[in-house]
Amino acid sequence: MNTQNNLGGAFTFPGTSITVKRMGYGAMQVAGPHVFGPPKDVNAALAVLREAVESGVNHIDTSDFYGPHITNQIIKQALHPYGKDLTIVTKVGARRGDDSSWIMDTSPEFLRQSVEDNLRNLSLDVLPIVNLRVGGVSAPSEASITEPLTVLAELQQQGLIQHIGLSNVSQKQFDEARPITKIVCVQNYYNVAHREDDGFLDRLNAEGVAYVPFFPLGGFTPLQSSTLDDAASALRTTPMVVALAWLLQRSSNMLLIPGTSSVAHLRENISAASLQLSQDISDKLNEMGHVSVI
Repeated sequence: MNTQNNLGGAFTFPGTSITVKRMGYGAMQVAGPHVFGPPKDVNAALAVLREAVESGVNHIDTSDFYGPHITNQIIKQALHPYGKDLTIVTKVGARRGDDSSWIMDTSPEFLRQSVEDNLRNLSLDVLPIVNLRVGGVSAPSEASITEPLTVLAELQQQGLIQHIGLSNVSQKQFDEARPITKIVCVQNYYNVAHREDDGFLDRLNAEGVAYVPFFPLGGFTPLQSSTLDDAASALRTTPMVVALAWLLQRSSNMLLIPGTSSVAHLRENISAASLQLSQDISDKLNEMGHVSVI
């Protein structure tokens, strides 16, 4: 284990002046249960955000449909005015029902409203990076993304968005997007056990495009594996820290955004950036992508 944590080193989004530490923070859990309504303890939510930035994290992933609105409002309360090196990445393409359901919505009117809502609730004049969220809950579809992406490209031309990324997309959709606007990042479902994107990840790494895995620890069904348990025991850490460390070592374009509502858990996640996995452990974890995980 390293004695100094540099948060996994730095990554510069392609064609931009935006450089972030590879270990970031996902703000989904800042909201209440099921990412809906206010948190049980607002002060604890503020403390986690401030601790993240004080620890050197300069990449926060969020969305105005977390809450809805609440997560962005708490980010503003905790961190505004923002440090010049802090990059807040948001996403549009979904909204919440009154019953807390997730409703995919990429209509032009809603996308424009979503960008305006993010700007207002974060108190920003321009959004550094906006991801277009498409597809289902965790898997992409093959539907065309030209229409919604064109809307975001127009908002980019108007100066409301600096850069654009994609979330929950296939390689075909990535190729469809490139003539419309430059894509600086892809945010897809990926972790040590869920590896359908291996080839896509390697391609993006070769092209210098950031890959940001959502559900890096399994999401609402956390990873459980004897392989992770054994590695964690050998390294005297937790299985989740091992899973995050594997992701950082998997590819140099990998940017992590694990979320938590606990300062202690945040510190644990950050420790993954200083954990070095041996080749033997890495090989065993690599095999997890080829077997079922309970």
